[in-house]
Amino acid sequence: MNPAYRMGRNFFKGILSSLFKVNVIGAEKFPQEEGLVVCCNHISNWDPMLLGSFCPRKVRYMAKDELFRIPIVSSLLLSWGAFPVKRGAGDRAAIRTSLEIAQGGDVLGIFPEGTRSKTGKLGKALPGGAMIALRSGVRVVPVAIVGPYRLFRPLNIIYGEAIDLKELAGGKGNTALAAEIIMNEIQKLIDGFQSGSQRFKH
Repeated sequence: MNPAYRMGRNFFKGILSSLFKVNVIGAEKFPQEEGLVVCCNHISNWDPMLLGSFCPRKVRYMAKDELFRIPIVSSLLLSWGAFPVKRGAGDRAAIRTSLEIAQGGDVLGIFPEGTRSKTGKLGKALPGGAMIALRSGVRVVPVAIVGPYRLFRPLNIIYGEAIDLKELAGGKGNTALAAEIIMNEIQKLIDGFQSGSQRFKH
């Protein structure tokens, strides 16, 4: 991690830890030596900071291109390894950067739903995350954030086992299938935690 990223990570980690009782589960499963796509549910604007602050490795994200037009915000985003994406359009440059990150051995963070869930329930995935995972050939780590974000209340980050989707690469319609598999794994993490399964208790 570069100094700017480490400083930002520690800053947000301190804020989040003071506001919420953050509980990280399954971080020991996180692969350390390979490129990855991390796919997580999306329940709050705090999610990128939460995941970036408590993930065992540096996570890079897409951020809407409008933010990069604000000088101070742009500098912060770039120092954190974020890169711009034009929403609502097939942004080839953003896709190319995403593939380079994953194939280059780094961690790409994606919220497959594309927007925050207003109900807190898992929504339908857009195809982007699955497409990048299939085209890059890297494994996907499903992550669930189980809240809600309430002051001084438990806020949980649950890591699942990395998923290998290589056998689906190149097949017609397989992007939708890969997206469904990813979302099913995230839902399993949510359900397992909420059911009080012993393997999720710390």
